[in-house]
Amino acid sequence: MNKSFFVYIVTNKKDGVLYTGMSSELTVRSAKHKAAFYKGFSAKYNCSRLVWFEASPTAEAAILREKQIKKWNRAWKIELIEKENPDWRDLYDDIS
Repeated sequence: MNKSFFVYIVTNKKDGVLYTGMSSELTVRSAKHKAAFYKGFSAKYNCSRLVWFEASPTAEAAILREKQIKKWNRAWKIELIEKENPDWRDLYDDIS
């Protein structure tokens, strides 16, 4: 069985705080962000809206992509989001 790995961005609102993460279970991870399960940055800033994600074939590839995106400036991250999701819709319902 092939496992998928995902890099994702969650936010609190359009043009709000951005949090970039990686998971092999995007639906579960997104639900945990919504429930403020993680008591770190994403909970502090209410980053619960999944606005972008990308599948990677391996955990290593996803980790490298996550690190790459985390180094980007904010404008590049916004461009990445708006290319696929110009209205900053919460994509959680699309994946759950």
